[in-house]
Amino acid sequence: MSGFGNEHVSEDPRCPGALPEGQNNPQVCPYGLYAEQLSGSAFTCPRPTNKRSWLYRILPSVCHKPFEPLEEGHLTHDWDEVEPDPNQLRWKPFEIPKAPQNKMDFVSGLHTLCGAGEPRGRNGIAIHIFVCNTSMLNRCLYNSDGDFLIGDKGSCSSQPEFGKMLVEPNEICVIQQGMRFSVEVFGETRGYILEVYGAHFELPDLGPIALASLSLSQEPMAWPTLATSWCLFAWYEDRQVPRGYTVISKYQGKLFAAQQAFSPFNVVAWHGNYTPYKYHLEKFMVINSVAFDHAVSSGAGQGKASALWVPYQRNPS
Repeated sequence: MSGFGNEHVSEDPRCPGALPEGQNNPQVCPYGLYAEQLSGSAFTCPRPTNKRSWLYRILPSVCHKPFEPLEEGHLTHDWDEVEPDPNQLRWKPFEIPKAPQNKMDFVSGLHTLCGAGEPRGRNGIAIHIFVCNTSMLNRCLYNSDGDFLIGDKGSCSSQPEFGKMLVEPNEICVIQQGMRFSVEVFGETRGYILEVYGAHFELPDLGPIALASLSLSQEPMAWPTLATSWCLFAWYEDRQVPRGYTVISKYQGKLFAAQQAFSPFNVVAWHGNYTPYKYHLEKFMVINSVAFDHAVSSGAGQGKASALWVPYQRNPS
């Protein structure tokens, strides 16, 4: 399932026919599933800019206790906390604590570096660093403020509601506003996050050069492009969590937590154009075909990256 912003359809092979035919929200969904629409744009947006996906899940996502403030991480959107400084600045890498001493997962290891604007006005960006040494166990996060573009420099996997996703060290992934996800790590991990408020990542309009440059959305192609991205195959877990599953919301720059008794990754099928995706940076043509040819002929980037995140496969063999 490739192509930036394309329409995709997926259902878990364990439940054939889970996607309703000819309807988005039938009175009775197959297998008794619940239909929910995840919107990435206002419903009044023109068709070409409308972003939405329909998810068919075992239990509704609203079945949780009320949210309460969560004092974790080091997030902020108050850019006036530090006085402006035109001098050159540097900072040391954030230390990753040893797991036996201090377990730190993706959420508790978030640190805001800088930004502009603020989420309430739906305009601006923020740059974060994350460091972690343990997986998110019975915890997930969703961002109510904007999209996360994540660049990982360690070894971890992500599980959005749409399916499982693994990302290699030289790849980036985008998890859009409102999508729940959990991060599993296989050792000490750090990375960067670019967050955008009120907008989504999209390809630029490149005018007359678009035909042979970065804005095509087909694959396979003679020249890989920025639009060569991958979505996920549906995968669900029907799992009760008697001790409680924690759903964390990033809302107006702060964290809130709610408890529920089941795993939120219970989406059996979905269809739409509002999905998480990833992209391999080695396929990006930085300047022109000369630079790309040199990278290929010299073997740059080949065989250097160990497996970090790859699309979830229906048949692992």
